[in-house]
Amino acid sequence: MRVIPVIRCTDVKTSLAFYTGILGFEKKHPGASDNDWVVDLVQGEAQVQLSQHAGDGAFGCAVNIRVKDVDGLFKKYLDRGLDTTGHEGSPVHRGPVDQTWGIREFYVTDGDGNTLRFGQLI
Repeated sequence: MRVIPVIRCTDVKTSLAFYTGILGFEKKHPGASDNDWVVDLVQGEAQVQLSQHAGDGAFGCAVNIRVKDVDGLFKKYLDRGLDTTGHEGSPVHRGPVDQTWGIREFYVTDGDGNTLRFGQLI
């Protein structure tokens, strides 16, 4: 079984810039238009869909993503321009944190309130 989260966004072009430019995803179908209602993105075996379909108006899903080098990934995102301002009260948004449930993780929240939780087993 494989799960592919659908991440709602208000503007696909803006979300594409964040997910490809900062997080390193690529379009699954390179010829897909930036104006499509749904855009499939991949990075290795990971896949997400960005969607600007109308719905109930609610935004803000959380997606857990397991990685092998959480500290290196956080540094890579910072080097690409990840902005951690606005999350001063949230240590997990400011860098990897060892959680009591056995995961070292950091969070990245996009402009639409969707939070990606990158974690590595301790």
